[in-house]
Amino acid sequence: MIVIIDYGMGNLASVVNAVKRYTNDVEISSDAKRIADADKLILPGVGAFKDAYYEIEKRGLREPVLDFLGSGRHFLGICLGLQLLFTKSHEDGEHKGFGVIKGEVMLFPAGKGLKVPHMGWNTVTEYQKPCPGDKQMKVEKCPLLRGVAEGAHMYFVHSYYVVPQDRTLIAATTDYGLSFCSLIQKGNIYAAQFHPEKSQSQGLRIIENFVRL
Repeated sequence: MIVIIDYGMGNLASVVNAVKRYTNDVEISSDAKRIADADKLILPGVGAFKDAYYEIEKRGLREPVLDFLGSGRHFLGICLGLQLLFTKSHEDGEHKGFGVIKGEVMLFPAGKGLKVPHMGWNTVTEYQKPCPGDKQMKVEKCPLLRGVAEGAHMYFVHSYYVVPQDRTLIAATTDYGLSFCSLIQKGNIYAAQFHPEKSQSQGLRIIENFVRL
């Protein structure tokens, strides 16, 4: 069973509809036991980091999610569901996240002629791991990117971006005044800053790849 977490701040209908293209073995739940027993887990989210973390804690979902993340089962975070994995966010102050991925959530810098929030379509490029000297070596392709075109356009809505301390966790990047991490993989944990469920055929391929893992 794929469980999509309901904590009151997610695009649940669009996510469940995207997953149902590939399996009917999916449900939306805010029940801690259902989350703990899931085969795969999806954490979507929109809105403020602090409010989302509060809602997750208030509903008693923090520990089940953390236990799941450490279990080796496949997890997908979407947008705010990516940011919540990090150590802390600087949105409206400084607020702690799950701390599963060391790093920070930062506001896009002003003064580059770009609107914030970053909203609309932008390209996603497979990350090239820097090596000593001027050479670059491609990391192993993230399973979620199989069959996804290089430079595919995905749909974004966000004012903050993640900065992982360990850059080897970056699976893809996007440019918006700076190059930022738009997809990560840490073992069984996958998370995207963009909304694959709203990104037409290329985004749906990512959803399909997750379902097929």
